[in-house]
Amino acid sequence: MSRVPTLIMITGPTASGKSALAVEVAERLGTEIVSADSRQVYRGIPIVTAMPTAEERARVRHHLVDMLPLDAYYSAAEFERDALRVAGGLLESRGVAVAVGGSMLYVDALCHGIDALPTVSDAVRAGLRREHERLGDEWLLDELRRIDPEYYDTVDRRNTKRVFHAVEIIREAGVTYTSLRTGARRERDFRIVKVLLEAPREILFDRINRRVETMVADGLEEEARRVYHLRHLNSLNTVGLKEMFAMFDGTMDRHTAIERIKKNTRVYAKKQMTWRRGDTSWTRLDITRPGLADTVLACLSGSK
Repeated sequence: MSRVPTLIMITGPTASGKSALAVEVAERLGTEIVSADSRQVYRGIPIVTAMPTAEERARVRHHLVDMLPLDAYYSAAEFERDALRVAGGLLESRGVAVAVGGSMLYVDALCHGIDALPTVSDAVRAGLRREHERLGDEWLLDELRRIDPEYYDTVDRRNTKRVFHAVEIIREAGVTYTSLRTGARRERDFRIVKVLLEAPREILFDRINRRVETMVADGLEEEARRVYHLRHLNSLNTVGLKEMFAMFDGTMDRHTAIERIKKNTRVYAKKQMTWRRGDTSWTRLDITRPGLADTVLACLSGSK
């Protein structure tokens, strides 16, 4: 096995089994896990975010999960800083660390870095939040289209958090978000073994549907009710909660809400599956093949 400090980055679409694989790999290597999930950083919503279970966290220590209140602001740049700090400590003490997550921007931030963007002042963020709460999501989209039509054409317009972040950056910097996105990659001073889990679509979608049913059985509705009064927060703008909130508002019945969660999760999984299309730097593993952990460890030693 290589003595070069090595980060194993495991990613893949939701319900692909990446979290369980990361636990097995980290346990066998005697190291710990850095989460690259933009929702698992928040406390109070473990079901909808598929937080690592108590049993998994007892087997292997997980970092950057369950650590922030729901009203806290957390960006990909802050994640990059925190993840590099944690991973650096693990690489120094253990020689190897495991990272896992399906949040595409966070995975990129850890592996390659992201563009240096200005720090948004509390005044700018609070002012935009007040306008957004008063005028709504459509206004926010119109504002982005007005001040940066080029980024508006490419952004995922259903990702309110990303749209909000772009508008606040523009207001802080006084220039377009597009002009600040250089796409430059930063070299890391450690080796990265990149593992991308894949699955036949019908198998993955069946796993997604069953996962949603399990989440509902485990208390998703009750979890959503506990945070319903905070539904304006960006941290709660996520599949699983938005549909539950619509049910509580009376605009969707329970059956429709659950089926919509399944559908919207499948849509998100499609984006995750096409995210690295054509990128040959990733080792692609079919989740239906046996011995995935053995294969990952073989990648670590340079043989597959």
